[in-house]
Amino acid sequence: MTIHAHALLFDNDGTLVSSLDSVERCWTRWTREYGVTAEDFARVALHGRPAAEIVADLLPAHLVAEAVARVEQLEVDDVPDGGVRLLPGTRDFLASLPADRWAVVTSATRRLAEARLDAVGILPKTLIAADDITRGKPDPEPYLLAARQLGVDPAHCVVFEDAPAGLQAGRAAGMTTVALATTHRAEELDADLVVQDLSALSALVTGGGVQISVRR
Repeated sequence: MTIHAHALLFDNDGTLVSSLDSVERCWTRWTREYGVTAEDFARVALHGRPAAEIVADLLPAHLVAEAVARVEQLEVDDVPDGGVRLLPGTRDFLASLPADRWAVVTSATRRLAEARLDAVGILPKTLIAADDITRGKPDPEPYLLAARQLGVDPAHCVVFEDAPAGLQAGRAAGMTTVALATTHRAEELDADLVVQDLSALSALVTGGGVQISVRR
């Protein structure tokens, strides 16, 4: 299968990098500090959603701002302690792309996203973070904003995601979706193309855009 695109939009955690161990450490500590039970925490959808929405599902409104700042601080502080690592294929795939043809679109705050990306040497020219939007994934707003900043019609964008919420956002934006089975089983992912990770793909830059193919 070959996909043609004018812009490539990447989720970060679970797509370009993995910080699952860090997320588990930090949110476990956070739930203890705020008295959130394991049962209540397990009932909330987590992956691919902004922390502010997760916290709002768990705590009274008057505690949300403080609690969001706390979990952000825990995660930023955890980055130097092995809190993030590159996923297979990320560096080579991004290196094959012109800087103005791709963006990172993450549910993390800008401060946390930049800390994680900087730790692994990824410096996107365009970054859309939770601070930039009013409605997070699965709403299409984050991906539509990225397309607008890159100056590309959403129909000519490809979204790379590992989470159902992010894939839903990409589809709602009218974009082609590529799912990476790094955090979910392939059969749980509804996308135009499903691969294990970015090492399964190659990108060829042409005069008309980028041609994405599955490696043989």
